[in-house]
Amino acid sequence: MNTDSLLHLAMLLKATGYSFTTVSPATHARVNSRLKNAWARNATDVFGWSRPFTEGVLLPELFEAMRNAGVLETQGEGWISLVRASTLRDQLFLHSAYPTTAPDAVFFGPDTYRFANAIARHLAGDVRLRRAVDIGCGAGPGAVVVALEWPLAEVFAVDINDIALQCTAVNALLAGAERIITQHSNLLDGVDGDFDLIVANPPYLLDAQERTYRHGGGNFGEGLSLAIAGLAKTRLAPGGTLLLYTGTAIIDGTDLFLASVAPLLDNTSLEWHYQEIDPDVFGEELAEPAYEDVDRIAAVLLTARRVRS
Repeated sequence: MNTDSLLHLAMLLKATGYSFTTVSPATHARVNSRLKNAWARNATDVFGWSRPFTEGVLLPELFEAMRNAGVLETQGEGWISLVRASTLRDQLFLHSAYPTTAPDAVFFGPDTYRFANAIARHLAGDVRLRRAVDIGCGAGPGAVVVALEWPLAEVFAVDINDIALQCTAVNALLAGAERIITQHSNLLDGVDGDFDLIVANPPYLLDAQERTYRHGGGNFGEGLSLAIAGLAKTRLAPGGTLLLYTGTAIIDGTDLFLASVAPLLDNTSLEWHYQEIDPDVFGEELAEPAYEDVDRIAAVLLTARRVRS
């Protein structure tokens, strides 16, 4: 995919007034399984619902822009888009088409909206930002929300997935957040210095195929989240904050991520708060062998602030 051509495609799509709220994979599958939804009828079906389409469904300039960007693939008697476009907080974000099966897919879904809203609520408070970073940036919504609110701050968007970094670069330019710095990095290994704000929405599931975009590692997917929580002790500037939106397995009423993260943060220079955002997400995962003892998976938000000395 060509970055300049992707940006041109996104600009054309945005100019049409396109809007789409991305749902969970389970909901997406149910809606697309309806017979009337076998083929796309408009741009929302093509770029939102990832349905195949035939000639005449899209404006000619959109079709040509897809071809130039390398995101057009033949399917049956028509074509399908290799990218999806979602709207969030009045901005448009390109990311991977449904279904996100490739190891380097760039995921965007209901978690993304909750994550962005948590960042916005934090930024509405009494904060001062010099440097910020979005760890595992994906399509870049975290970095974009921060950069639009604090346009003079140095905002990094880091990921180990080069396709995610490309999407973030396009989405940042599309949003007018040109100062965002995209950088390949495993957590913060590739970025020096401390930060006034660290935000992250890492993969938190156990994936049998260990695909990068959804496999969190550890016993129940908490591995990456614990590693990011640990960075609060070493990479936050005095007064800086970590916002970690993640998921946790609940077994017999015990929150397994909370049980593991509390010892990391207690008796440190950190003040922290933990909140359950949604009690039941990705319920379909409970049918997988790795979750046979799990009652539910909850979405949670960990906020940790380094106390000024």
